[in-house]
Amino acid sequence: MFNIIERYMNKISKEDVNNFALKNNVYLSDAELSFTYEFLKKNWQPILANPSMLNLERYKDHYSAENFVKIKKLLKEYSIKYKNYL
Repeated sequence: MFNIIERYMNKISKEDVNNFALKNNVYLSDAELSFTYEFLKKNWQPILANPSMLNLERYKDHYSAENFVKIKKLLKEYSIKYKNYL
């Protein structure tokens, strides 16, 4: 499973991140999108290895209040949905 995720993350683009956000009614500003993309590219491996280490509160200032709430909700939903596969 890790290899599949690694191949996907190596090819992921800002547009992919933005499209995922839009599908989930999260409308990221350019700055929010850039931060999210760079964060994912840099940190996906340690987060995948230990999802509980991610403390979203540390990144609250990088998002609007509305987007931060939506992102927290999405993370919780996807964590529950996919935790058995990781």
